[in-house]
Amino acid sequence: MRTPPAVEDLLRTLAPQVLGTLVRRHGAFDACEDAVQEALLAAAVQWPEEGVPENPRGWLLTVATRRLTDQWRSERARRDREAAVAAREPAEPPLAADPPDDGDDTLTLLFLCCHPALSPSSQVALTLRAVGGLTTAQIARAFLVPEATMGQRVSRAKQKIKAAGARFRMPPAAERDERLRAVLQVLYLVFNEGYTASGGPELQRTDLTAEAIRLTRALRALLPGDGEVAGLLALMLLTDARRPARTGRGGLLIPLTEQDRTLWRRDAIEEGTALVTEALTWSPPGPYQLQAAIAAVHAEARRPEDTDWPQILALYRLLAHLAPNPMVTLNEAVALAMVDGPSAGLGLLRTLDGDERMARHHRLAAVRAHLLEMTGDRGAAREAYREAARGTTSLPERRYLESRASRLTGEAGA
Repeated sequence: MRTPPAVEDLLRTLAPQVLGTLVRRHGAFDACEDAVQEALLAAAVQWPEEGVPENPRGWLLTVATRRLTDQWRSERARRDREAAVAAREPAEPPLAADPPDDGDDTLTLLFLCCHPALSPSSQVALTLRAVGGLTTAQIARAFLVPEATMGQRVSRAKQKIKAAGARFRMPPAAERDERLRAVLQVLYLVFNEGYTASGGPELQRTDLTAEAIRLTRALRALLPGDGEVAGLLALMLLTDARRPARTGRGGLLIPLTEQDRTLWRRDAIEEGTALVTEALTWSPPGPYQLQAAIAAVHAEARRPEDTDWPQILALYRLLAHLAPNPMVTLNEAVALAMVDGPSAGLGLLRTLDGDERMARHHRLAAVRAHLLEMTGDRGAAREAYREAARGTTSLPERRYLESRASRLTGEAGA
């Protein structure tokens, strides 16, 4: 039986809060996560039949605590120490009770997952799993690696957290600054997975975008003087502002140039623009601020033809200098095509053909198809759209790419 979406959303929201509370109380990150996963499974089975309890967070915390206690009892039994510790075991709280000290520990959990004992990629993977609620398969797609590889990475990360003896608390200022880059990357990836889901029937997962924005707001409250934190929040707001216009009937994807811009959320645009504008006045520009500035330029254009593409191209070139990566090059190629013509954009795209990270990514073929269509080479564009459609696991994206290919087939036959 499939869990109702409303229950899934609630469980995804509560999971990091419950895990954070459990780790704060008991330590043992690995064991606590296993206990929370069992509690989530129990809730997914019981709540659709029996109804959501009055205190769902307390219910999950109580069940997870009992699972954890059972696990420790089993370990004690194997070591023949039940009698020695029985007197020290705390009484289990009643199922309906509010657990004490119930603050939201999600932000502390976020920093714990970005412990310096982990590699940057493991920090991101573990946080996406424990805080973002993504499955191992979704994280694997975000990293462009096989699912089995990502599963091993997450497992090793949990073991390293345990071996490092990490304490569940916010790190001191100096250590916090070291972890901040990984924290920002995690939040950015969680938001991106929500804004354009890497797989499945839905284009967007608003639960993930909302959680990423919520956590980034909390991080900015903690670090109001960090320009990149402000830049990331601005980028999320400016990007999420376009969400109401991104899909049409039947969930069909609508590209930026064809969106009804009157549907864009002006409140989010105004807040995001103000954030990045202010941050750039006192903070050295960083990658998130530059991406937010690009999103703000798009938001300023009331019509696609009003877009200041030369400014966007200049910003992408600065971004490529500060933080070069293939996705930046991909977007820079689009901007270059809009300024100097599609042939120039295609020339820049060719520099990515030997990049192993892009070899399995459908967006390279999708951008190439778009630029080929701009040149008038409909046959080559049609094949590139089809290649991109075969490469995506997102059903809305596949439908969109297939529709573009079909339209070009119809034009060729006309």
